[in-house]
Amino acid sequence: MAGGTVSRTAHFALHRLVLDAAGSAAANPASAAPTGPGSLPPTQGPQALFVVPDVWLGAMVPKRWARRAVTRNTIKRQIYTVGAAFEARLPQAAHVVRLRTAFDRKQFVSATSDHLKQAVRAELLQLFGHATRRAAGGAVAPAPAPAPQVAVPAHEVTP
Repeated sequence: MAGGTVSRTAHFALHRLVLDAAGSAAANPASAAPTGPGSLPPTQGPQALFVVPDVWLGAMVPKRWARRAVTRNTIKRQIYTVGAAFEARLPQAAHVVRLRTAFDRKQFVSATSDHLKQAVRAELLQLFGHATRRAAGGAVAPAPAPAPQVAVPAHEVTP
């Protein structure tokens, strides 16, 4: 979450941190060097936490906002499913989707109702859609215009 918030909706926040092990160690070698009793010798540089540059996705659904484990697991499944659909359009970085407020239990009585799943999915589509538009520099293809309606005179219409 140190990378900052990329996108927010009413219930979710998407955080992104670009993974650049070589750049961060080169920028400030003193802070990147391991310290403590089990640290590496100074001749051996710091090890990168993520070796493969890729799109990483994590889900953080705290018990504070989703009390039941069934609800937390349902929300996490929706996060990973929607995230997989947007993976090709996201930049290579570590992404964390965080639930930041609770879904109203009066509106969503069942912990795994289809109504809750649809609400979560719609909001996640909005969250990832905004993040991918922002990553692309805001360039979004305009929606195709509907075909114009041509008025036909009444005398030309055959019954």
